Parts: sequence; C-alpha cells; structure tokens
Amino acid sequence: MIGIDVGGANLKVVDGSGAHIHYCPLWKEAPLGDLLSAYAGRGENAAVVMSGELADSFSGKAEGIGFIVDVVREHFPDAIFYGTDGVFHDRAVPELAAANWLASADYLRERYPDAVLLDVGSTTADIVPLGRFDDLLGLTDLLRLQRGYLVYTGMLRTNVATILRAVEINGIFTPVSTEYFACSGDAHLVLGTIRPEDYTSATPDGGQATVGAALRRLSRVVCSDLEEIGEAAARSIALQFWAAQQGMILRAVWECMGRSGGRHVVCAGIGSGVFAETLKGTDLNRDLGGMADALPAYAVLEVAQRNGSR
Repeated sequence: MIGIDVGGANLKVVDGSGAHIHYCPLWKEAPLGDLLSAYAGRGENAAVVMSGELADSFSGKAEGIGFIVDVVREHFPDAIFYGTDGVFHDRAVPELAAANWLASADYLRERYPDAVLLDVGSTTADIVPLGRFDDLLGLTDLLRLQRGYLVYTGMLRTNVATILRAVEINGIFTPVSTEYFACSGDAHLVLGTIRPEDYTSATPDGGQATVGAALRRLSRVVCSDLEEIGEAAARSIALQFWAAQQGMILRAVWECMGRSGGRHVVCAGIGSGVFAETLKGTDLNRDLGGMADALPAYAVLEVAQRNGSR
C-alpha cells in the first residue's frame, strides 16, 4: 500500500522507497493522473487524503472531491479515502474535504498525546492539539480558521503583500504594493531558511529560484527595483516579512497550547526545522526519517495499515 496526499499545489506520495513531492497546481489543470500513473501498476493499493478540492478550477468542493476520487481510482481502483470523520471511505463523500491534517493527528496522537502539532508547508500552517482528537472530528477548514487551528500562510506560496501592509526602507515608512510581486519562498530563500531545491513552487514572475532573482522580486514589493533600493533594503523586506509571518504562526501555537493544555510542540513540513528550533520542539523530519515533509501521505498510510486496510 502507498499513501497519497492530493493538495491544491502539491501531490505527495509515500511508498517503499520514501516520500515523493510533485508540484501539481490543480487550478491549472495539472496532470494529476499522469503523475499518479508512475506509481500504479505495481499491485499496490492506495490510502488517500486530500485538500485540493478547494482549487478554484472547481465550482465547489463536491466537484473537486469527485474529480480527485475519480482520477485516483482510475489508477488505484480499490483506493480508500480518509475523511474528517476519522473513517476511510470508498467513494466521494463530503467528509473527504481537507482531511489531510486529521490523518496526521490520527497517526501522531498516541505517540505524542500531550503535544501540539505544527505542520508548516508551502501554503498553510496546521496547528493541531493531539490530545483532543475526538474534538477534532468533523472540523472543516472554515471551523479551523475560526478556532486558530489553520493559519493560511506557508513557506513558499504566500504573497508577501498579504502579510505586510508596509515596510521600513532606509528608515522611512513605506506602504507596499498589493501586486503578486514576491512570495514567502523569495523571503525564505534570501534568508536561508529554505534551500534553492526546496523552492518547488512557481515563482511569481516565472523566473529563477535563485537568491539574486528573489531579491529582485522583493524589491518590486515597494514599486522599486534592486538597483534603486539596494540589496540591503531588499533583504530587510525579507526580514520584516519573516518577523510578521513567524509571529502569526507562533501566536496561534501558543494560544492552542494554552487552550488544549499541550506541553510541547512537534513540527512537520518544510518549516519543521526552523520552528522546532524556535519552539524548542521535536523536528519530526528527524524522528520520521525525512517523511515529515509529506506527513499526511505518510500518516494516512500508517493509519490504514494500523486499521488493517489492504
């Protein structure tokens, strides 16, 4: 059996050879079936979670769920799908929408019963109190946003202008443009919190994922270019963005720990290393041998095998 997580931006697959992450933006009619075909034909079944049903290529979640289920079952006819009710299903039902975070919680809750999970991916940050599993059943992303369990910012795809309203440039208060000139991936690449090979999503201008190109994109946030404001000022935009983004996520974690009684934090996703260091928490990439970048795919596979699914 293999584990599959179909997100809006990435397809993540865990099989016997490890974790595999493919950039697969569903809003651009990405070749989901072609990517899955590389894993089919080996006689294995698939345990699946999703969050890509919200992609705006679909008219609504029901259409998105149906599309993902149909494409997966073309390649894995007996695939099972984990839902927000904590149960596996063999057909498209509303409970399949955005259940990937719950699969992670289901897997980790016995190993870390007094912890809060912080999974910071390319697009979002999931904050999950692992000791309150029964209270998590049935939660939609709307409810998670309202309860502070979902912070919609990530390490790669967040528009800088959604976090910052203004920056300080050479001591001067400077409002930012709301155009999609630069993203979190640019800021983190410049600051060294991600490596060039981690920058797997598309860049805002379609250019290269290099520090030099990222600095140029960041300079456009204040309607400038790199020659006009200089490299130091462009780097300061990255620093100011990271301070604001990190603050958003950490506040949500601290509030969740206070409400749930969580005693420590376990971290997953592309941001696991930096947040585990900041929070003095557990970096699941070390504990799980590098699987934590694809935690929901790994988790749904483990939960299915724990439950005796084939």
